[in-house]
Amino acid sequence: MTSTTDDVRTAPDGLRLDGMPGTRPRLSWRTGQDSAGFDARRIELTLNGGEPAVHTEDGGGQIGVAWPFGPLTARDRGTVRVGVRRDGRWSAWSEPLAFENPPLGPDDWRARFVSPRTLGGLLTAAPLLSRTVELPAPVRRARLHVTALGLHVTRINGERVTDEELAPGWTSYHNRLRFRSHDVTGLLREGANEITALLGNGWYRGRLYWRGERAFYGERLALLAQLEIECADGSTHLVATDESWHAHETGVLADDLYDGQSTDLRVGRGPAEPVDVLDEPLDRLFPGDTPPVRPVAVLPGGEPFRSPTGTLLVDFGENLVGWVRLRVRGRPGQEVVVRHAEVLEQGELGTRPLRSAKATDRYLLAGGGAETLEPSLTFHGFRYASLEGVEPEDVESIEAVALSSDLRPTGRFRCSDPDVQTLHDNVVRSMRGNFLDVPTDCPQRDERLGWTGDIQVFAPTAAFVADCSGFLASWLRDLSAEQFEDGCVPFVVPNIHHNILPAAAAWGDAATIVPWTLYERYGDPEVLREQYPSMRAWVERLDAFAGADGLWAGRFQFGDWLDPAAPPDQPGAARTDKDLVATAHFVRSADLLAKAADVLGHQDDAERYRALAAKVRAAFAAAFVTPGGRLMNDTPTAYAMALLWDLLPTPAQRAAAGARLADIVRGNGFRVATGFVGTPLITDALTDAGYPHLAYRLLLERSCPSWLYPVTMGATTIWERWDSMLPDGRINPGQMTSFNHYALGAVADWLHRRVAGLAPAAPGYREIDVRPLPGYGLTWAEAELETRYGTAAVAWRVIEGTLTLDVEVPPGAHATVHLPGRAPERVGAGRHRRQAPLPAARPRPERIADAVDDAELWRRLTAIMTSEGIPGDEAATSALAARGLPLPVTELAAVVYPRAKPEQVEALQRRFDTALAEHAG
Repeated sequence: MTSTTDDVRTAPDGLRLDGMPGTRPRLSWRTGQDSAGFDARRIELTLNGGEPAVHTEDGGGQIGVAWPFGPLTARDRGTVRVGVRRDGRWSAWSEPLAFENPPLGPDDWRARFVSPRTLGGLLTAAPLLSRTVELPAPVRRARLHVTALGLHVTRINGERVTDEELAPGWTSYHNRLRFRSHDVTGLLREGANEITALLGNGWYRGRLYWRGERAFYGERLALLAQLEIECADGSTHLVATDESWHAHETGVLADDLYDGQSTDLRVGRGPAEPVDVLDEPLDRLFPGDTPPVRPVAVLPGGEPFRSPTGTLLVDFGENLVGWVRLRVRGRPGQEVVVRHAEVLEQGELGTRPLRSAKATDRYLLAGGGAETLEPSLTFHGFRYASLEGVEPEDVESIEAVALSSDLRPTGRFRCSDPDVQTLHDNVVRSMRGNFLDVPTDCPQRDERLGWTGDIQVFAPTAAFVADCSGFLASWLRDLSAEQFEDGCVPFVVPNIHHNILPAAAAWGDAATIVPWTLYERYGDPEVLREQYPSMRAWVERLDAFAGADGLWAGRFQFGDWLDPAAPPDQPGAARTDKDLVATAHFVRSADLLAKAADVLGHQDDAERYRALAAKVRAAFAAAFVTPGGRLMNDTPTAYAMALLWDLLPTPAQRAAAGARLADIVRGNGFRVATGFVGTPLITDALTDAGYPHLAYRLLLERSCPSWLYPVTMGATTIWERWDSMLPDGRINPGQMTSFNHYALGAVADWLHRRVAGLAPAAPGYREIDVRPLPGYGLTWAEAELETRYGTAAVAWRVIEGTLTLDVEVPPGAHATVHLPGRAPERVGAGRHRRQAPLPAARPRPERIADAVDDAELWRRLTAIMTSEGIPGDEAATSALAARGLPLPVTELAAVVYPRAKPEQVEALQRRFDTALAEHAG
């Protein structure tokens, strides 16, 4: 077939290079609708100002396309663009995408780490390093490559080189140290130029962990900087950290991530002191591979107010991570103190959840006019701040600067229930605050660690909310680097926990589940290829733990952490057996490893790990499942894992397990009864078992514990505990109580996939499963996602019994649409509207369970019970009715009023019957 010229079809857009900086990046792009289904592609590379090279190849792939040219090298610069062919006609070229490589290996560096010789000791003022360079002509091009042992704030001629904060971030410093490259052409000038870098303790040398350890990675702060300059006169200049640099004392008297920053604004730069060149290896350096931490929002503070004890407080309206910036007037030497907390307790700053973290910034004013007070070497988790040493009339402005890794938002969810919408908004805010270079558990107390279990359960939600492919891929590299030789995965990554105990289910399984999630949601198998040795080592470790019987049993486990039934001081005291949890996760990880092996073409491994999964699955069933489908451990978490991970051998057992799960949920009064492990699974398990209405009842419950209880208490982020704040306004007495902890917000993934109906059916959403759950308390819901192929969206509304469904499918993808009473329909790119009548309302309930399941009806029946002196809300009365769920609804009065006289029971049942008839009518 003969190809024609350009301009026939829409040019591809959204071109991206994954794996840059690097030597062999992968290309991905979106196509226009008229180019979807293309059969060939061409890629043009223009490198280092040379002639363009064009590579043409057959194929329809557009996600993670292999680099067709020779490997790139350090400091290569160029552009790349793509075109596609369909039916013999080529598209126009995409817009060119520029790229530039930094140093890629130790030999590309002339700089060496330098450290103050006499300044900057532990618990002393932060040092400043400086160097001056004379340039003979205006600057044509300049690049600065920089990192530090500790934090650095780098400036040229007094201007910051980047808006990045807390650079270089936190990685497994012993194995991987990130540097970043900056275009600083506009900051340099002909003549004298000064480069400075303020160094802070950060994660490298500051406090880490609640045991108060300091200097976990090293005791000396150091800077590595290499400035490469081309001047207009043709001269080149290299300024690299070496013994010619100087160190100075500063007015930053103390800095710590947990405790805050103390700054004396009266103190300028101290006299020059010598530096030492350190013998630090350069082979652990790697170029920035994920968006940096930046200010992502600025929130104005409300009008300052007084607490009951007279403390001056400010409310910023939502829980966030960052710091307070205020502008004040005062006298020289006046001390202004800013303390931070997430909540108020009895009207005062609630600092007990911070444990030993001081979360306090102090300033000594220079005086003489308005001064801006703002730290740069710390961060805090807070909604409220107290101000000491200053009166309201001396505060010109106050605002909160929110920090986060600057990830591109990709997903949006909206629905008709304001509380559910707030729940989802809280999930997004918690992710923003805790995705601070590392996916942390919490941002406020003396912890703030990359707990593997938290991100394992939350990764599917995260992958919808924002493009976290690079962010989590970088974290997984740290996981691999920190993984023990025997395959055990640390509890936290980067690992500062030392793993007193060797491994834990759900936490260590991040090694398999997170890579698979990234592949499923973004469609690039490179993450599986890169993480495969780590995934395999973890499963092999589990196999060794389990032994011949296939059960992972008798070892330490976190289990279903923070089960709401656990006492405040025993968060691991869950109702679900820990060996059951561990063995279920063994099956899950072996299954995912087999699938990864299939994707990567490792067929022998795929067969081996499928067989291993089958062996452990059989062991699980033999140990924990009865012939009738009941689990030996009768908890919702146990049933949710068994149902979703195919741990029940027969259809009859699966049906019985689903029915039992439904009864447990009813018996709990639709209050949540799951911890970290069961919470992401419970609504899917109910939905798949045929009880979506109960999943909705669980979602919409507002009593404690529930997803919406914190919303009713004014929460603006997800809490660590279901009852981090007790109903009477007191903080939970447990020592582990955070108000910004995304793990329990993992239910948002169900909102996206099942409530709205936007689910991936093939990697990267190349195939989309549109199977919404209309009704059940919502009148409309919608989800929209920027996939690698383009925008995918689902929106549904129910008006007068008719469901209207709008679906948008991006070019290159297809969707299978499921409507009530209709056969599934496969549709291609474009916008599609479908309508269908919803099934008729349920007939009059026959069993007590049917009445409990109907939220509106049960609300009416509960009101009748209350009027008869039976105490409790709808959740309490449904729990009361649970002992008679299979019984006819005509026996409801006898079940809920067992000690009443017969005539009282009869009178109550008549009232129930009237309400049932009115509801059915």
